Amino acid sequence: MTSRDPLHRALHDPGDPPLRPLPDRAAELLRALDAPPRLAAHLRAVHDVAYGLVEWLARQHPQLPLDREAVLFGAATHDIGKSVHTAELSGPGSAHEAAGRELLLAHGVAPHLARFAATHASWTAPAVTIEDLLVSLADKAWKNKRVPELEDLVVGALAEASGRTAWEEFLDLDDLLTDVGEGAEERLAFQGAYPV
Repeated sequence: MTSRDPLHRALHDPGDPPLRPLPDRAAELLRALDAPPRLAAHLRAVHDVAYGLVEWLARQHPQLPLDREAVLFGAATHDIGKSVHTAELSGPGSAHEAAGRELLLAHGVAPHLARFAATHASWTAPAVTIEDLLVSLADKAWKNKRVPELEDLVVGALAEASGRTAWEEFLDLDDLLTDVGEGAEERLAFQGAYPV
């Protein structure tokens, strides 16, 4: 691949402001699948927001049991099924969810990491974890979309872990998501610069 290759650029261009690179395993999978460049750019934007969320949680809630690497890998691969269901890159659809999980499993990804491809749009499902909620939250917050039902679930998990009131946790999370939302235009422009 050359630096002129759109997928290579989507995986490596710094962005403005800079976006963190995807975990190596996620980037390798996208290359192996010859994923659409726009998908790679989207996954970088969501992964970058997820990184900010887990860093914030490490500072604000060090007592919260959290699989940081699972959240980051989940954010980096949650829409990988769109490499098969490419119409869902620019239109509605949920076929990519189960397909993404199966695709990841077929490429040797452990089930606890592959699950995010199927769970990122179903945060009210039974047995949802804080990791699932954070991947879902990053997938909304990257473009400044606020989903009260999802945020309430995150707030509840934080309040349970911290012993603070839900209102206190909401205020802190709201401040964070407001800050994240301020970078949405740049992330949307980064994603939009790459072809479907």
